[in-house]
Amino acid sequence: MSNTVTKPPRAAFNKLLLNETRLAFRPPLGLLVGIGLPVLLLIIFGTIPGTTQANKALGGMSYFTVSFPVLIGMSVLLLSVISLPRALVTYREQGILRRLSVTPVPPIWLLAAQVIVNLCLAVAGIAILTTAGIVALGLPLPKDLPGFFIGCILTITSLFAIALVITSIAKTNGIANAMGGLLLYLLLFFGGLWIPLQLMPHTLREVSNWTPLGASVSGLQSAMQGHFPGAQSLVCLVGYTIVFSYLAVRYFKWE
Repeated sequence: MSNTVTKPPRAAFNKLLLNETRLAFRPPLGLLVGIGLPVLLLIIFGTIPGTTQANKALGGMSYFTVSFPVLIGMSVLLLSVISLPRALVTYREQGILRRLSVTPVPPIWLLAAQVIVNLCLAVAGIAILTTAGIVALGLPLPKDLPGFFIGCILTITSLFAIALVITSIAKTNGIANAMGGLLLYLLLFFGGLWIPLQLMPHTLREVSNWTPLGASVSGLQSAMQGHFPGAQSLVCLVGYTIVFSYLAVRYFKWE
């Protein structure tokens, strides 16, 4: 008797990816929350009188320019801790991952498809925010484009790694939503959504610099001013990416 295991064709992954893309738009949670809300805030911040004026307390930048990296981080964070865990934890709850384990289709393909869908949404969100800010609202173009690009990539990898840990350990959607909600408000605070980093007390700013969103915003703000993101920001984001990716793989359960 042959023990050969039938491998699914690569076209099967493309079909799975297409199916996950369709499901992502029913309802379009990623678009509405991960892209729509940050774009709305961008328009509000860019049209309030006085927000585009240079401010000495903000290092010579305007409140609008300072807020732009925060909104980029917010867009990626919403997709990471709200959209990504929601789908995958639901699949675990409904036993879809367990059923896939007895088919030729590797369950890891489902995770890969979800990550790709949300990655595309994150890139689209950053592109829309940047284009709308520069073209429609007069946001200055980042003076260090390579640094800005690297900062965006590391923001995505670090926050997605954290989201995959939530996906790994949350047994139900209720638990995943609670964990994601707590992280959302905590990281947005340290990322400077309510108090710009430049106006934070020294101790609070030091704590912020070691959080993923704080490090991201600090690095992107540096790139906006023409400086390559600092070593602390880059090391912090790379560290979160490596550590939380390992934890996600180590503790992930299919059922």
